[in-house]
Amino acid sequence: MKKLDKYRQIIRELLTAHATPNDSNIECQLIFDSEHDHYQLLDVGWQDLNRIYSCYIHLDIKDNKIWIQHNMTEADIAQELVERGVPATDIVLGLHPPYKRPYTKYGVA
Repeated sequence: MKKLDKYRQIIRELLTAHATPNDSNIECQLIFDSEHDHYQLLDVGWQDLNRIYSCYIHLDIKDNKIWIQHNMTEADIAQELVERGVPATDIVLGLHPPYKRPYTKYGVA
């Protein structure tokens, strides 16, 4: 399996594992855009009179690296990717400013 296809599969499996609906009025949506390599986990719906629209996890693939753009969960998404076989150097913490990335154990882009 090619690296890019492998990364797409790993991301789909990871996001699916984190998709846990909590309320029947709130839909947990998995967004898999394999053409442009954007992947998201969203909650969409209503809770009483309050509109719910939250992106919990947003991952992209750019230049054969997985970019963690957003993570509003307590999970260590980068570590979960490593445990699924992605080298740390192929993970970019896009949610951190570029000047901080060289000080992590992950890729810098």
